Amino acid sequence: MLELLTRVMAPLAPLVTEEVWRGLTGGRSVHLVDWPTVDEPALAAFGDAAADALVASMDEVRAVVSAAHGVRKAHQMRVRQPLARLTVVVADPEALAPYADLLATELNVKAVELAGLESGAAERFGISQRLAVNARAAGPRLGRGVQAVIKAAKAGDWFVSDADAVVVRTPDGDVPLEPAEYELSTVVGGGEGGAGDTGGDVGAAVLPGGGFVVLDLALDDALRAEGYVRDLVRAVQDARKAADLDVADRIDLHLEVPAEHLADVEGHRDFLGAETLATSIELAPLADAAQDRAPVVAVSRAVRA
Repeated sequence: MLELLTRVMAPLAPLVTEEVWRGLTGGRSVHLVDWPTVDEPALAAFGDAAADALVASMDEVRAVVSAAHGVRKAHQMRVRQPLARLTVVVADPEALAPYADLLATELNVKAVELAGLESGAAERFGISQRLAVNARAAGPRLGRGVQAVIKAAKAGDWFVSDADAVVVRTPDGDVPLEPAEYELSTVVGGGEGGAGDTGGDVGAAVLPGGGFVVLDLALDDALRAEGYVRDLVRAVQDARKAADLDVADRIDLHLEVPAEHLADVEGHRDFLGAETLATSIELAPLADAAQDRAPVVAVSRAVRA
């Protein structure tokens, strides 16, 4: 059952499922195996409406993950660095509630807050949307009316219809725009872009189906410490691979890190050991003259009694 679940979750949590898959099966990669086959009678018993709702929810989860990763990338915030909070503002937050833990794991955040579009979150974060009309694309279809559309768009006189179409209000009536004729951008605290910044270490992005995500990008000492240790985990895994160790091999681990990071590693010793299968961890400071160097990592297969 866990093997089946891993295959289903692989597109949503690629790193976690890869680690679980290799530990379970010893296979090369979960992303190289076939999808599980559908049990048609079981699917029929589940119900078409429920199945459609599940698919819609998972599509929204994927959109949230994609948008939040885009914010991280725009702010050069690596995925291994944990963040304090993700806020997701959508029309139906209850539909995403069962997947809050999945979002937290995939996006490496400590907490996920779900809110509705009418919750006032947009005002709280200073978020709005700006419509820019592409005159070159819209001109041939709209003719002289394109100027009225551009003027109305700049004035904010537009809306998104129930069919997710952008409609501009002009003196001559409402004008629906084709997807290639406009661009929607997020405006956060006066700054424009899909990952705007309020000046308070907050980044945001609009979701394709409406709503938006906000990442708290502020880092305290605890978050920085955990981020450093997660980077160490990656370095140890690379060392395991270079030593041609099996994925299930237990190891003895020797680390030399800058003196200012010794407390960080000590505080996350159990996490480091669990993630790298280290039965022992020997920790030492780098020489004073080498504080700006990368950590020194040495691994060896642990001898079982």
